[in-house]
Amino acid sequence: MASSRAPASRMTYSGYLQLDNLLKLQDGPLGHSPPPSNDEMHFIITHQTFELWFKQIRIELNEVHGHLSKELVREETLPTMVEHLERVIEIFRLLANQWKVMETLSPQGFLAFRDRLGTSSGFESWQMRALEMRLGLEQEQRVADMDPMAHMKKLHDENKISDDAFEVLKTIASEKTLNDLVSEWLSRTPINGSVPSNDDDSTVVEQFVSTHLAAMKSHADQVVDHMVSIGHGTEESLRPRMDANHDSVRDFLSPNGVVNRSRAGLLFIESYPELPLLSWPRRFVDTVVQLEQSMLLFRHSHARMVERMIGRRMGTGGSSGVDYLDKTATYRIFKDLWAVRTMLLPRKNLADVVSSDYYGFNSD
Repeated sequence: MASSRAPASRMTYSGYLQLDNLLKLQDGPLGHSPPPSNDEMHFIITHQTFELWFKQIRIELNEVHGHLSKELVREETLPTMVEHLERVIEIFRLLANQWKVMETLSPQGFLAFRDRLGTSSGFESWQMRALEMRLGLEQEQRVADMDPMAHMKKLHDENKISDDAFEVLKTIASEKTLNDLVSEWLSRTPINGSVPSNDDDSTVVEQFVSTHLAAMKSHADQVVDHMVSIGHGTEESLRPRMDANHDSVRDFLSPNGVVNRSRAGLLFIESYPELPLLSWPRRFVDTVVQLEQSMLLFRHSHARMVERMIGRRMGTGGSSGVDYLDKTATYRIFKDLWAVRTMLLPRKNLADVVSSDYYGFNSD
């Protein structure tokens, strides 16, 4: 009689996901008793889920980093990079909503087990710090100058994070950030048919910048005239604001009087999105902005959940709690990609593209 038992080699749902091991990871801190309450179990599962998604985000960002690290970033890789970033965006949107689940925990329900957390803090999430470092959050931007590598080294020395985790952080710290790589990629943008290797590239780029600044000045004159004509200000009150904006744009595009080719390339992409050759670069730039926006919304949702839970009391790790979280929601990593939107003009106000055939127009 044939055995009815399935062969040991057959893969099952539980085996593939290692469910037996996974479902044992909610038993609470080792050596702590009693077992987690329903509220604490909910707290643990929510944060473990965050960390699983952080792992996936790290994988996606590493893929993008690998493509941008190449000396030549081929156009056909841009859709792939956009796909990776769009997945990260959706994950952060999911995580922002996941704080809603945490909000089902009452303040008293949390206080009942808060002491069991000891001094553990979300700042000790080495994966979140890895994400920030990979993207390019600068040390001087951090709240209270909190140094993630110094803190993680201390935890590593105390055997509180693994050798593998610390090696990941050290590797990321030694590599160029995504912000660096995006800037380098933008600096190679063909501007009016010119690329950096051309002998007259500097002249072409400077002409593009000066033409755009002149168009901004002309557009500002139109805006002032219109606002004055409808009684929404006077020449004396409006002109200084327009001039100040013009000066800030000039300094952004030509800091210390020298054109920044990366910023000029970014402006060119955003100004002429209809050019076929620039369609995917423009989408990639916008996806990076969406990524940062989704991360900021995640941080904001975190702060509001914590405020609802514990008010303005000190965080478990000794931080200022909600005040600290609110400040992290002001972080901007891809500053140039946000800033360029201030200087965009309606297409009708822009000069025509030089060598437009270069960008892929084939219509009669």
